[in-house]
Amino acid sequence: MNNLRATFKGILFVFFLLLAIWGKGQSTSQQSVCLNNEEMKLAEKINTFRKQNRLPEIVLSLSLSFVAKTHVADLQLNKPDTSICSTASWSDKGKWTPCCYNSYVLKNACMWDKPKEITSYPYRGYELSYYEEGIVDVDSVFQLWKSTNEVADMLLSQFAHSDKKWLAMGIGISENYVSVWLGQRNDPAGKPSKCNKENETIFQPTFADTLKKEIISENSAKYYLIYGSFTNKADANEAIKRYRNAGMKNVQLLVKEGRFRVALDVFIHLKDAIAAKEKLHPSYPEAWIYKE
Repeated sequence: MNNLRATFKGILFVFFLLLAIWGKGQSTSQQSVCLNNEEMKLAEKINTFRKQNRLPEIVLSLSLSFVAKTHVADLQLNKPDTSICSTASWSDKGKWTPCCYNSYVLKNACMWDKPKEITSYPYRGYELSYYEEGIVDVDSVFQLWKSTNEVADMLLSQFAHSDKKWLAMGIGISENYVSVWLGQRNDPAGKPSKCNKENETIFQPTFADTLKKEIISENSAKYYLIYGSFTNKADANEAIKRYRNAGMKNVQLLVKEGRFRVALDVFIHLKDAIAAKEKLHPSYPEAWIYKE
């Protein structure tokens, strides 16, 4: 077992070294996706678990595997799972809708719609994702999932997930992340093949070479970094004057529900607002984020 894990670690090292070197090369197409030994192993463990509980196997999906492998690559390289953003989050560096997924600002559609966004699978998808500080070990991950009620219930379509009948499954594993996608409809694109010497390629999603500066439009969601809330507009304006004199050029007045709120800055991504809040001087301990 130790030799196998050492070999797997070496393969992963080469994988990510090549990915870094070929970062501007061609992206992997949906049709060329294959599952490696560890990904196939996890799929087998999930289906064995289901059979032990008198449930049918879930058919592997080419489209959902493309989504899973794209997501673990995004998590591994771009780290959208920072601060309060969970591993269900997606970065702004690819051809998809970015989002910070967390229990405070729920963006279920950002997860559900990923298969429709980046593949030919026209239905919703549901993800199980996991982060491991060390190199992912499939046996350990599955034992943890199997013993976690919420995860086991999802895999077995029971309790909170009793209305789900899984007919398609995608698997993706990187050095530190695991992603399993489940769908309630068959995949028209078919099944992924198992990787071998002939068809195994370096999986590479399409990441943006350069990020375009995003402009906040009237229809954009906005995250305001609020420091003060006043009932009197004159007091709010006085606070704005002080902050601008202190060098905060983006400070502005936000009038809502009869309150005059002083916003130190405004962002279109929650993660950016959170990062700005964390960088504030200790003299601003009560700053908070307001979504409009």
